[in-house]
Amino acid sequence: MTPMAAPARAAAPRRVALFDLDLTLIPYDSGMAFLRFLVDRGVLEADVTERYLDACHRYVRGELPVARLHAIAMAPLARFAATERDALGAAFHAQIAATIPQAARALVAAHRERGDLCALVTATNDFVATPFAREFGLDQLLSSRAEVRDGRYTGGVEGELCHGAAKVARVERWLAENGLAWAGLAHSVFYSDSASDLPLLERVAEAVVVRPDPRLRAEAEKRGWRIVEVLADER
Repeated sequence: MTPMAAPARAAAPRRVALFDLDLTLIPYDSGMAFLRFLVDRGVLEADVTERYLDACHRYVRGELPVARLHAIAMAPLARFAATERDALGAAFHAQIAATIPQAARALVAAHRERGDLCALVTATNDFVATPFAREFGLDQLLSSRAEVRDGRYTGGVEGELCHGAAKVARVERWLAENGLAWAGLAHSVFYSDSASDLPLLERVAEAVVVRPDPRLRAEAEKRGWRIVEVLADER
């Protein structure tokens, strides 16, 4: 009699950890950091950061659409040819490395060491967000995409911003690309500071709010979500 083959062992359900970037893993706005970097290098006018900050305030007051805010942050990319753009990207990466809190690095590393499938999920455009993803050792970046035509950035957005409900759709496409779905996950967690991320916070099994804005703090308290004031407490 031919011995029966041992049944294939089913893969263990995956755990997924998702991280917002601005004011969550880093204590500042990455778009502003990039604009300041360009101003300091003398390739942008000095008042660009003031205009962007004013746009941020108008967005918070509900006076400016989020797409317009991100368009302001991405517009400078259209000024640079590919070689200059790549050199600026490398220099920006070198500059931001020292600004990333060790506690944030440790949090991401702890999830990776547990075997969680990790991704940075941010509305920041991919040009600016990529250096941060690399610093955290994350090869999964779900972000807004800066539009490219004929090898040059246009200063616009390709497709939909990775923001609000669109973050949920983006994560679901990414899960499907990895042969996964919410229902089959062993666990899912998302770290964020902003009420704009409520759709994704509501979708994961565990919502963790980090130094939340007032609206998100109120929602977290109402729903019993964990509130983290000091990222170093998370492991």
